[in-house]
Order: sequence, then structure tokens, then C-alpha cells
Amino acid sequence: MTPSPLANNAHGDYRSGVVAIIGPPNAGKSTLLNYFIGQKIAIVTPRPQTTRNRILGILTGQSYQIILLDTPGLHQPRALLNREMVRTALDTLAEADVVLFLADATVDDPERLEKFRNEFSRYLGKIRCPVILALNKVDLRDKEALPPLLDWYASLYPFSATVFLSALSGEGAGRLLDEVVRFLPAGPMYFPEDMPTDATERFIAAEIIREKIFLLAREEVPYSTAVMIDSFQEGADDRAPVVIHATILVEQASQKGILIGRQGRMLAAIRKQAVPDIEEMLGRRATLHLWVKVKKKWTKNERILRELGLSK
Repeated sequence: MTPSPLANNAHGDYRSGVVAIIGPPNAGKSTLLNYFIGQKIAIVTPRPQTTRNRILGILTGQSYQIILLDTPGLHQPRALLNREMVRTALDTLAEADVVLFLADATVDDPERLEKFRNEFSRYLGKIRCPVILALNKVDLRDKEALPPLLDWYASLYPFSATVFLSALSGEGAGRLLDEVVRFLPAGPMYFPEDMPTDATERFIAAEIIREKIFLLAREEVPYSTAVMIDSFQEGADDRAPVVIHATILVEQASQKGILIGRQGRMLAAIRKQAVPDIEEMLGRRATLHLWVKVKKKWTKNERILRELGLSK
């Protein structure tokens, strides 16, 4: 584990450790992380493979500290960017004291599930710590449909515990938290108790902008975009706005045209939706300036991927 323990909490029955949240794309991993932390640190969209980086959230209770790692969705990668996303998720398993495998309870078609069997088994076979199965989105299912689905997952892997969950409403979250704490090893507090994440404000701002692109742009355009923060200037006092300059990278000139939009309307909409979330995150006013830049084949450029924290 990277951080040094805080000595004044390194005694008694305190439990702490790293909990990796893994699972297929769009299962609700980021929604669950945000719910536990009580604020938005991971972006959420209805589209799969939104999360690219590993996001760390810190949940501290009276007798525990859980270091939650939200990971990109496990899928069959083809392009370099997707391979790096899956590598990030798998590397996280080596750090974990507990793994939380989040699955979508609305996916119960037998043929579709069987397509996942080898893929899921391969990932789960790499784990050497307790694995908790959380069947998410149960609020969208009839309760009678859940036992057969649970039987299928039980045939997939010997999970240490199983919890039915709605990460959106919080149904089942209390029991899930109890199960996670039960499997945590004894250990000290690693982060200050009021620290929700180690992510920088610059990183979260870039992710918020990227989220709005996913929500507003159609088809494959969002998957070809990245956001780089060029400058992040805080005012002289809390009354002055934080001034942020950011560049949206795209791979093709046509994508640039789409993101700018007719008379700049799409770019203005991205800015309009991003600013309130950025201001809420910062706790003060913000001014956002956006540019769109074509960088051909950036998703295959290892230097750019390293700069974005997406590659080693």
C-alpha cells in the first residue's frame, strides 16, 4: 500500500485495507463509489467504458478505513487505449485486500451470460483475496428473477459473500459495507479521516468535462476524446473564481466540428453543464475556457496515454 499509516490510529480493533471494485462495463462501479464517499469523484454516464483511470476513494468510519479503487470495466480489449484500461483494472487486483465484483442484475439472458463465463473466470482466477459479489440494479428487477441469476454466479466462482444492491438508491449498501469491513484485515488509518480521495482538483475537473462530452455527444465521438487541463489558476481570495483552461483532444477534424457545433453551441453546452459540477467540487466559483484540438491517433500514442495517466 502506498500511503504511510497515521501512527495515532494504528492500534486496537481498527480495520483498514484496499477494496478493488471490478466488473463489466456499465455495471455501476462509479455510482457505487460516489454513493459510499458521499460526493461525486467518479464520473457516471449511461454508456459503457466511461471510466478510464483508476479512481481512489476513501471511506472512513469509527472502526475502519476503506480505500476504494474504482476501475475501468473488464472487457475484451482491442485498441491500445482499451488494453491499457483493462491492464489498469487487473493491476489493481494485486493491491487489493478485498475485491468487490459488481455485476448488473438486469443482464440475465443465458446466452449472454455464457459469453461472459470464460472472460469473468479468467479475471476472477487471478484474485488471491476474498471476493464479494454485489448484484447491482436489483431495483429494476422482480425479486423472483434473482435466485436463478445468483445460482449462475455461484457456478462461476466461490464468492465469499453475496449482496443484492442498488447503488443508485443505496438499497443493500449498508449490508455490503458490513461485509466489506468483515473481510478487511486489522490495520491503521492510512489517510486523514476527512479526506475523500487522493485525486487532484485538476483531475476531477478534467473528468467532469469528459463526462459532459459523453452525455452530449453522440455515437463514437466521446470514445475518441480526452481532456487535458492546460492551466488551473486560483484567485487571490475565495471570492475570486478559479480560472480553468482545458483542451479537448480528438482524432479527426470531423470530430472537432461536432464538438464545437454550429456557431459553437455544442462546446458552449459542454461548458454550461460542466461549470456547476466543477464549482460544487471546488466550493467556489469557476470560469472554464475550452478548446478542441485534433491529435490524430492519440488513442494509440503511448506518450499521450502516459501523460493522461492511462499507460505506464
